[in-house]
Amino acid sequence: MKYIDLHTHSNYSDGTCSPAELVIKAVQKELAAFALTDHDTVAGIDDAINAVKEQDAPIKFIPGIELSVAYKEKDIHIVGLFVNHHNSALKKAASLIIKRRDDRNLEMVENLKKVGIPITIEALTENNPDTVVTRAHFASFLVENKIVETPAEAFKKYLNTDTPYYVPRKYIEPEEGIELIRNAGGVPILAHPLHYKLKESELEKLIKRLTLVGLMGIETLYSNHSVAEEAYTKKLARKYNLLPSGGSDFHGDNKPSIDMGTGRGNLAVPYKYLETLANACNYPL
Repeated sequence: MKYIDLHTHSNYSDGTCSPAELVIKAVQKELAAFALTDHDTVAGIDDAINAVKEQDAPIKFIPGIELSVAYKEKDIHIVGLFVNHHNSALKKAASLIIKRRDDRNLEMVENLKKVGIPITIEALTENNPDTVVTRAHFASFLVENKIVETPAEAFKKYLNTDTPYYVPRKYIEPEEGIELIRNAGGVPILAHPLHYKLKESELEKLIKRLTLVGLMGIETLYSNHSVAEEAYTKKLARKYNLLPSGGSDFHGDNKPSIDMGTGRGNLAVPYKYLETLANACNYPL
């Protein structure tokens, strides 16, 4: 059977691998296809496309994005697969999201400086000035500079929403995110639905809201899912007539326990998922 990975990140957002390195890794893992779904940017797509051509790689590459959108003063993520990464509206919205993120990051840097932490935006982007800085970059800095021992400790002390250093971001609405993806020719998918730790009734309320405005899929296979959670998300997909999707959420060294294609070791997303999703938007495989 052929397997795929429809949720990965490069160093254009908060991953540590370049798009070209992701292509090489996907080939080594003998994946039939993978998608690059960087946070709020499509800047790495062309690099990945060129890498597939240069490698003459026996793999299908799917252009994607993972948009951060607002939900009750928190954020949820909508993955867009098969997007036209040259779509002007999508690129403009992504630029706005990144600007808002950059403004938030500057405020968080200043908050951390006030308590004696020698952090700068330049230090956060030292290895890749074009990267989209996320809290994962802050966590890496804090670990590397021995301010904390682990990323988990960094979030607990400095980066979680209940810390005095955290600054909330201004997000676009879910309806806008879904519309942007669909207008760019893509399939909008609710990413890691159990990650948000919503009560079942609240999660279903969210899914109902999103399906009414064009949500087409939901991640049923994900690195953190137990057998029971996988069964539950598949049930949600059937109940709300959503297409199943899946991926590792690979971030390279930023999430070392998660490998591309296999997640924490037992992830296996079947190729038929890709075929069904591609048929939904008439994307040629």
